[in-house]
Amino acid sequence: MGKVVLVTGVARQLGGRFVRRIQRDPDVDRVIGVDAVPPEHHLGGAEFLKADIRHPAIARVLAETGVDTVVHMDINGTPLGKRGGRASVKETNVIGTMQLLGACQKAPNVQRLVIKSSTSVYGSAPRDPAVFTETTTPKSLPSGGFAKDIVEVEGYVRGFARRRPDVAVCVLRFANILGPCADSPLAEYFSLPVWPTVLGYDPRLQFVHEDDAIEVLRIAAAAPRRGTLNSGTFNIAGDGVLLLSQTSRRLGRPTVPLLLPTVTWAGTALRSIGITDFSPEQIRLLTHGRVVETTQMRETLGFHPKYTTAETFAEFARSRGPGLLPPASLARTVDRLAGVLPARGGPTQ
Repeated sequence: MGKVVLVTGVARQLGGRFVRRIQRDPDVDRVIGVDAVPPEHHLGGAEFLKADIRHPAIARVLAETGVDTVVHMDINGTPLGKRGGRASVKETNVIGTMQLLGACQKAPNVQRLVIKSSTSVYGSAPRDPAVFTETTTPKSLPSGGFAKDIVEVEGYVRGFARRRPDVAVCVLRFANILGPCADSPLAEYFSLPVWPTVLGYDPRLQFVHEDDAIEVLRIAAAAPRRGTLNSGTFNIAGDGVLLLSQTSRRLGRPTVPLLLPTVTWAGTALRSIGITDFSPEQIRLLTHGRVVETTQMRETLGFHPKYTTAETFAEFARSRGPGLLPPASLARTVDRLAGVLPARGGPTQ
């Protein structure tokens, strides 16, 4: 018998892609996709079970299917499509994770657990270190939103690991995932014709390509390869960084530098009319940025991303089409503004 893998959050594009990919692994015998709503995309030969992980019934799913590997991808910053709101997302992230971990704790067959986490766990603050490692303590814990959800989720995962030391637990802290199918709040922001930015700040950003995200999830869900260890916590990001000003010129999107209170007001207005989820935590990211160290990803996990941060953004840019301004003209304008308004906000910005 091969492995029996259960994947949560398969109604989203990334979850669906991962389900289709892991079925091709020769040591996987059965894949079960779980979500509260049926996916609009195909899952290949995987089975789909309509189940809400917030409810205790998920324990019965694990017990009846004999799952030995759980890949928890139903941890997100925004609702799926128009379904629910922030409260529903928080319940799925936190309460859903609690219920799933409780079910895993009772399931003797479970041998491996993979958690799709986020570098949002570090927050974004003016006194942050230049680079976060997996053991860096944030200067200030996130006070709300998706980042706070991630902090709570990882706390519950650590508790589970103590109660079930026989289960190999892998937590993948992803930088912002981008690609042609990206549907994150940051992807929505990048799709705006004009970007509101914080006056005087030019944050450093990192990205992960969708293809790389799928591959590292597959590595985490499999038995460790010789010389590697896929249990523990790992930062996942492409090589290099991009400044926000560089992303704007590469997309041809002009920026409107505003004072921080005005940006906050603009974000609230955009969110209220449903254009983009311009949350306070995203404003902090677009003010102070965030960069993580990925040595453990390479040397311990044995994963080497195919795409750099710049290449990931280039793929995303090609999928979005041209902006309002030619990139070359915009680059000259941004460079002139940069000479007048020196960037602030990070240790090396």
